[in-house]
Amino acid sequence: MIWLLLATADPVATAIATMSIEEKAAQLQSTAPADAEAGLPAYDWWNEGLHGLARNGHATVFPQAIGMAATWDTALVNRIGDVVATEARAKFNARPAGADRRIYEGLTIWSPNINIFRDPRWGRGQETYGEDPYLTGRLGVAFVQGLQGPDPVHPKVIATPKHLAVHSGPEAGRDGFDVDPSPQDVEATYLPAFRMAVIDGKARSLMCAYNSIHGTPACASDDLLNVRVRRDWGFRGFTVSDCDAVANIHMFHHYRLDGAGASAAAIKGGNDLNCGNAYAALPEAVRRGLVTEAEVDTALTRALEARRALGIALGATSPWSRIKPSEIGTPAHRALALEAARKSIVLLKNEGDRLPLKPDTRLAVIGANADDLGVLQANYHGTTAHPVTPLEGIRARFRQVAYAQGSVLADGAPVVLPETALKDLTATYSVGGRVVKTEHARKVDLDITRVPPVEGLPATGWVGRWTGTITPPGPGAYRLMLDQAQCWKDCRTHDTARLSIGGRVLHDGAVPKGRVEIAWDSDGSPQPFDLVLDHASEDESFRLLWLPPEAPMIAEAVKAAESADVAVVVGGLSPDLEGEALQVQVPGFVGGDRTDIMIPPAQQRLLAALKATGKPIVLVLASGSAVAVDPTLAASVLTVWYPGEAGGTALAEVLTGATNPSGRLPVTVYKTTTDLPAFVDYGMKERTYRYFTGTPLWGFGHGLSYTRFGYDGVQAPASVAAGQDLTVTARVTNAGARDGEEVVQAYLVPPAQRPGSMTAPVLQRQLVGFTRVAPKAGKTVTARFTLDPRAMSVVDRDGRRHVVPGDYRLWIGGGQPEKAPGQWVSFSVTGADTELPK
Repeated sequence: MIWLLLATADPVATAIATMSIEEKAAQLQSTAPADAEAGLPAYDWWNEGLHGLARNGHATVFPQAIGMAATWDTALVNRIGDVVATEARAKFNARPAGADRRIYEGLTIWSPNINIFRDPRWGRGQETYGEDPYLTGRLGVAFVQGLQGPDPVHPKVIATPKHLAVHSGPEAGRDGFDVDPSPQDVEATYLPAFRMAVIDGKARSLMCAYNSIHGTPACASDDLLNVRVRRDWGFRGFTVSDCDAVANIHMFHHYRLDGAGASAAAIKGGNDLNCGNAYAALPEAVRRGLVTEAEVDTALTRALEARRALGIALGATSPWSRIKPSEIGTPAHRALALEAARKSIVLLKNEGDRLPLKPDTRLAVIGANADDLGVLQANYHGTTAHPVTPLEGIRARFRQVAYAQGSVLADGAPVVLPETALKDLTATYSVGGRVVKTEHARKVDLDITRVPPVEGLPATGWVGRWTGTITPPGPGAYRLMLDQAQCWKDCRTHDTARLSIGGRVLHDGAVPKGRVEIAWDSDGSPQPFDLVLDHASEDESFRLLWLPPEAPMIAEAVKAAESADVAVVVGGLSPDLEGEALQVQVPGFVGGDRTDIMIPPAQQRLLAALKATGKPIVLVLASGSAVAVDPTLAASVLTVWYPGEAGGTALAEVLTGATNPSGRLPVTVYKTTTDLPAFVDYGMKERTYRYFTGTPLWGFGHGLSYTRFGYDGVQAPASVAAGQDLTVTARVTNAGARDGEEVVQAYLVPPAQRPGSMTAPVLQRQLVGFTRVAPKAGKTVTARFTLDPRAMSVVDRDGRRHVVPGDYRLWIGGGQPEKAPGQWVSFSVTGADTELPK
């Protein structure tokens, strides 16, 4: 009998029974210690996989999430999620299953970010799938399912959609920010993608946000986490706080007075796991009667069940343990990164069919983003072993290419010191005084984490030496920067460096977190100065940056353009300017967010000077958000987002026509910042294509091709009963001379809104379906959509979602109505008004 009881005992309950309240609290913090008696090795819950496995050495780097969204390709996003999970398992399996794990080594992946990108000023919007709840939800489901795999009993990894809910900036003040959205906006905009991720995607984890909602911190919200997520949506996984959000409950929200109160509020509010260490106060909270030990046990049960399902604790095993360490950065994974980069590029303008270009076109490649590694990899990234910058990709495709950096991205913001100023640069890498490798280098631009720059070195403790010459393009005051990447956690001592120019030592010592800035004046003498840079690494990325005077940089760019047939200007933004909680404050940017959506003035001046040459300009925008530009400054405009490791190859293929562009905007590109409501206003009035009543520069869903598509034969039933599905078909013809892919989009216009039933914002239209088709030149294919009742529903001011009887119009086309080829079809919904579940 005793044997039978032991054999049938729940391993999670058995483990918890061995623990004291202090040990339970320790297991519920992101860095969980080993507990031998309970059968638990040390485990750090925190890992990232937004667009590739992040911050733990080599991995395949895909386009940033906003670029993935621009593909409008759920199957592709699903495959990317699968690769992220494979590479996470490959790294995990490189060590014994019971080995202790540090941060970024686990199988609980805190991705995807499915917040709604409601305002282009938010620096973290690059991590999202754009502004539309339906597009975000469908892509989020695809990524979650790709991560977790096909076996519901044995997840490949665990996905964690974030940040629940109503969270999209500003970065400043995010720790104590309170939002006050209407019930209508919550139901119609902020929750649908999370609902899809839970109900359709079967996500096994959710992350709650930093902010409060109506005065209650999201990570202590019973209404959100217990009522809506667990009761209404049937969620059975574990919840985790955004990092340090539990501590914020008392430190910034002042919702409770101390750590014990904050920890108790989080547990009772439905948050299971604490990213951070605030749950160290749980034992005190139990002793004070603020929370019961049984409530702590409930949270711990959910967390440990996840580790057991992964097969990494409590004697469990997993079929995914057979994935080999060699399955990282494979040719197939790299090919997928290239496919994603190709499909993510959006052709916004192509005046006079300037593109594509012939390979023998003489090009001047200009711009600070043309040869910057960080612009490929964006934030939350791994280290790619095969990066191709735009300059490198274009050089491989075109026969005659001149290059000039031209300007900085924004006034006061340094950029990588380019090859045009650095000549005969040699990099020598050594360890313990032994030279491991010497190679030619074009710049000092190492974007690495937990991996050395070349094979044969340890990840830390190596020494790099760069020797060559630096020639300033003209007279003026130069500022050089030794830049060590921002360290998020698990940092060691800071790097040291020694820089000398012309025999004069300009810096010798530590490179503290941030940058060392060095002033250097040039009289414009054309002779080169010897440069020697020594760098002792402590597992950090490292770059040599500069802030040059403007006049000689623009003169250099104009000279390059004048000698070319076409100027390809690669500008936009960078992860140095927009991102999470950045320490940057220059005109147009603050703390990782933007204060102005126009392309920065430094680039405007460069573009104006290049336009004055009379040479055609192809403007390539790299960014994580919508960038407004004067469209008259360029004949053609493309956006490549932050395109991942193969971004340069994909761009060059599009420029030559080897790839027909097929990306579509997942956001609205507004004309000016004044088109937008206040950044801190979370109301949806005049936000996104659904509620914006002005005229955008380029609309959501927009994207051009090198061929033309036509629509006809749209068919739908004349009527459908409320609460039933509706199937619609359309014929899509490639009427051009090139093969291409079209993103077919379906937008629904509901019946006229009843007085008093809806409050501002007034819904213009809503995306209810999309699919990719690939008709060959001259061929026709059929696109099919099935609209379920939620797609046909509207949301009243009280948050009630229901299907309204009446007359509907549906647009099927290559973009929004009247802005792209397509066709309308009408139908009616009959029967009674039908309320849908939350």
